[in-house]
Amino acid sequence: MNVTTFRASITDAEPPSNLNLALRALWLDAKGDWEAAHTSAQADRGGVADWVHAYLHRKEGDESNAAYWYRRARKPFFNGSLDAEWEEIAVALLAQCQSPPKPALD
Repeated sequence: MNVTTFRASITDAEPPSNLNLALRALWLDAKGDWEAAHTSAQADRGGVADWVHAYLHRKEGDESNAAYWYRRARKPFFNGSLDAEWEEIAVALLAQCQSPPKPALD
């Protein structure tokens, strides 16, 4: 899936079943359901959704909480538009999903 097909899926009633929690959170946010998006981002315990979590708190207007999540995500506080950040996060997360798994080191 690329960002174009991901965006197109937002017109569907339900998110694609193969989304991780971070992408699901972005999808829900794009549907206008901030609460469900936040719940999805918060449910991710592996850190993948930390950047989405930061974005959601920035969107909410809670800059101090957003700053905490940006630090956890190891990302700078985003100063552009919310739409630009949503797109940047989506592109990055979708690229991670497309990357082949790294071989195990023995």
